[in-house]
Amino acid sequence: MIKFYFHTTPNPMKVALFLEETGMPYELVPVDPLKGEQHSAAYLAINPNGKVPAIEDNGVRVFDSNAILLYLSEKSGQLGSRPELRGELLSWMMFVATGLGPFSGQAVHFRHAAPEQIPYAINRYLREAQRHYEVLNTHLNNRDYIVGEDYSTADIAAWCWVSRVSRVLGEDALSEYPNIQRWFEHIAHRPAVTRAQKIGQNVDFKQELDDTALRAMYPQNYASPQANNNIIE
Repeated sequence: MIKFYFHTTPNPMKVALFLEETGMPYELVPVDPLKGEQHSAAYLAINPNGKVPAIEDNGVRVFDSNAILLYLSEKSGQLGSRPELRGELLSWMMFVATGLGPFSGQAVHFRHAAPEQIPYAINRYLREAQRHYEVLNTHLNNRDYIVGEDYSTADIAAWCWVSRVSRVLGEDALSEYPNIQRWFEHIAHRPAVTRAQKIGQNVDFKQELDDTALRAMYPQNYASPQANNNIIE
């Protein structure tokens, strides 16, 4: 059975949604980044980058959410694309992995988590997040799905980030991207989305972004020897 190292943030939710869509059996292993559990020696042996998600599959470790989606799609034969669309699928998967996701994350960070408000950084990452939404909105004109005519890992990867649009771009921002909004709402009605969103509801994940959480999430920002006091051995 697949061990799925999980948190409720967008990247782990991609894997949760894939697993619920396909019905692949898995064991949920919660990892709480705000408590620093991603820095434990045991977890770093699975993901040396110290991020969630990751999976273990019969001795095989896979980390990075889009790598996991591609691995599971190939393993299961589900939610991939036809051979002639493979390049298109990979392109949009990387669009999410290197653009939509990271720029959305940085837009949130500099608006909500940075210790000081830096107008240049706020504008830079907000505008880049908006630009990626514009690219996707244009692509989805007259399309039901991102790649071809079928729901795929590309939709899963993008949907889980777009689900946080209000925090990234502001309330009601999705109305400015009607093609994305139509696509998003269509996928939101899938039963697997409801099931995936319930995963981890009974787990007591830390919520407060206090000093302990900030040191766990951004240890590189702390120069003192106490920077990694919260790291679990």
